[in-house]
Amino acid sequence: MVSKKEEESKQKLELIKQLLDTANRSLKSAQNLLKELVGGEVKPIFYEKAKDLSKSKSGEIIEGIFDGENMIGPDKKDYPVPPNYASKSKLVSGDTLKLTIASDGSFIFKQIKPIDRKQIIGTLIEEEGKYKALASGKTYDLLLASVTYFKAAPGDQLTLVVPKKGESDFAAIENKIVKNDGKDKELKEKIIKKETKSKSKK
Repeated sequence: MVSKKEEESKQKLELIKQLLDTANRSLKSAQNLLKELVGGEVKPIFYEKAKDLSKSKSGEIIEGIFDGENMIGPDKKDYPVPPNYASKSKLVSGDTLKLTIASDGSFIFKQIKPIDRKQIIGTLIEEEGKYKALASGKTYDLLLASVTYFKAAPGDQLTLVVPKKGESDFAAIENKIVKNDGKDKELKEKIIKKETKSKSKK
């Protein structure tokens, strides 16, 4: 028989879940409104960064800026970056890449200038059928390849890598924080200290 105390705890947990669900929906709506007000797209920023990068006359070697999914070249074209490569290399929005188009038409990417980055801690969530990370009140898009590689599930805590300065819609997964693991707890504390120190300097 379930005790009165257990029943109350169950009801409180259900209420907390409902409140979190409502908060997530409100946050999403607010972010959509914000995007509408500021223009929505961050790509113009990457276009500006990419415009002075090089492209060989033959078009076989192109430099560009990673936007989280694609490389934007100086010609303002999007060049798809293989998710497995982006995940394995932990690419972050703003990284400079070099694309070599082989004679058989295959794309070979290489990271040539990483942007300054920082680590933050977030929670994996599933929103509208997509995996995202919620960190400090902001949601970040994630590559499915990264989520699959780390065998992460909604509710798991993740160590994320994002640009040190500026806004980004995407985050790279550095690692999954395993519950009740001393080493991961120590890592989490170090990251929190870094974030606190960084904020205090500002």
